[in-house]
Amino acid sequence: KNNQHTKVNSLTLNSLPSSLTLPLALHNDVNYRMHFRMINEQQVEDITIDFFYKPHTITLLTCTVLSLMYFAFTRDDGNPDNNLWVGLILVISFFLIISVLAFPNGPFTRPHPAIWRIVFGLSVLYFLFLVFIIFLNWQQVKQLMYWLDPNLRYAKREADIMEYAVNCHVITWERILSHFDIFAFSHFWGWGMKALLIRSYGLCWTISITWELTELFFMHLLPNFAECWWDQVILDILLCNGGGIWLGMTVCRFLEMRTYHWASIKDIHTTTGKIKRAVLQFTPASWTYVRWLDPKSSLQRVTGVYLFMIIWQLTELNTFFLKHIFVFPASHALSWCRILFIGIITAPTVRQYYAYLTDTQCKRVGTQCWVFGAIAFLEALACIKFGQDLFSKTQILYVILWLLCLAFITFLCLYGMVWYAETYGPREKVCLLTFLFELKAVPYHCNQNISNGTTFTLKVSHFQSKSIPAQLVASKC
Repeated sequence: KNNQHTKVNSLTLNSLPSSLTLPLALHNDVNYRMHFRMINEQQVEDITIDFFYKPHTITLLTCTVLSLMYFAFTRDDGNPDNNLWVGLILVISFFLIISVLAFPNGPFTRPHPAIWRIVFGLSVLYFLFLVFIIFLNWQQVKQLMYWLDPNLRYAKREADIMEYAVNCHVITWERILSHFDIFAFSHFWGWGMKALLIRSYGLCWTISITWELTELFFMHLLPNFAECWWDQVILDILLCNGGGIWLGMTVCRFLEMRTYHWASIKDIHTTTGKIKRAVLQFTPASWTYVRWLDPKSSLQRVTGVYLFMIIWQLTELNTFFLKHIFVFPASHALSWCRILFIGIITAPTVRQYYAYLTDTQCKRVGTQCWVFGAIAFLEALACIKFGQDLFSKTQILYVILWLLCLAFITFLCLYGMVWYAETYGPREKVCLLTFLFELKAVPYHCNQNISNGTTFTLKVSHFQSKSIPAQLVASKC
C-alpha cells in the first residue's frame, strides 16, 4: 500500500507464526514431490490418441492368463532344455508386463511411457541376475554360459590371439587407413550418442581424454589396452571421439533451438501429415538446455560431477573386463547386447542424475539412476570375484596414480568450464525492478545479455508499456 518493495533474503520456519508453519511445510513437501515426479514419473502432456494412454489392465490380465493357459497345456514338454528356455522367457515376459503396470516411466514419455517402463524392468532384471551370478562359483557360471551358447566352449580371449602396439614407429597411410574398421565406426557413433546424453563439450572431452589415460594405467591387466601413440591421440581422441562429440553437440544445438509445438494426429487431415506426425512420435517431446556447472557452483555440485565421471569410467572398464574374464569375443551377442542395453538405460539415468545435481528441490535420485549405479558396482564386483587371478597382478601404485590423474584432470576441466562460463558465457541474471505506474508495483524479470544502447519494454498493463534503458537494468541487477 505504501508502494514499497521489500526483499526477503531468507525465510525459516522459526520466524513464522505457528498457524503458518504447517501450511508452509505442506507446501515444501508438495513441491519436493512435484520435482521428484518430473524425473521419476513424467506425465504425458500431448496425448494424441486416447486409446494408447488409457489403462487396459483387465484386458491385459485376461489376455495374459488365456495365453499362459494355452501354451501350458498345448506345447510339448518332453525336452528339458526347451522347458527351461520357455519358462525363463515367460517369467521375463510376465515381469515386464508387471513393469508396464507398476513401474515408473522415468523422465521420458516418447515414444510411449510403457517403453521406458519396460526398459526400467529390464534393468531391474539385469540387476537381479548380477546378484544371482555373484553367489555362484566359477564352474556354475561356465555351465550357465555354455547353456546359453554352447559355442562359448571354444571361445578364446582376444589378448591371447592378437598383438597390440607393435611397430608403432612405422607410420604409413595404409596402416592408418586399416584402423578405420567397424570399431572406429562404433567409436564415432558411440561418442555421438554420448554427446547427446551429456550435452557438454567440457565433460565429453574430459571423459574422452581420461579414458585414454585409463587404458594406459590398466594396460598391465588388459593387453588389448596397449595402443600406439598415434592411434590413441589422432585416431581415437581427435578423429573418432572428437568427430562424434562434434556431431552430437551439433544435433543438441539444433534441438535446443527448435520450437516444439505438437499437434494432435486427429487434427491433421492429410495422409502425409499423419505419417509425419507418427514418425515424429519417436523424437523428443522437448529438449532441455544442460548446464552442469556455472560460476557459482558449490563444492558439492563439483564433487557430484566428479562422481558422475568416475561411474562413467567404471562402466566403460566393465565392458572390457567382462569379456576378458568370462571369455567371449567383442562380436558376440553377450557383448553388443550389453553395450546396447547400457546405452539405453544411460539416457534416463543421466537425466535423473542431472536433475538431482542441479535442482535444489530434488532431494533424491531417480529409481533408474539408482539401479544403474547398482549395476555398475555389481558388474565390477563380479569381475573381481571371478577374475582374482587377473586382479592379483594389479599394481596398486598404478591405480593410485590413475585416481590422482583422473581427479586432477577432471577438476582442471571443471575449473576451465567455470572460467569459460564466467568470462565468455552469457550474463544470465535475474533482475527484479519495481516501477510505480498508476500506483502499481510491476516486477520485471530479464534473463538475457545486457549491452549499452539497448532498451527493454516493460508491459505495465494490457494497454500501456514503458521503455527502460539498458543501463538502468544493468545497475539494478
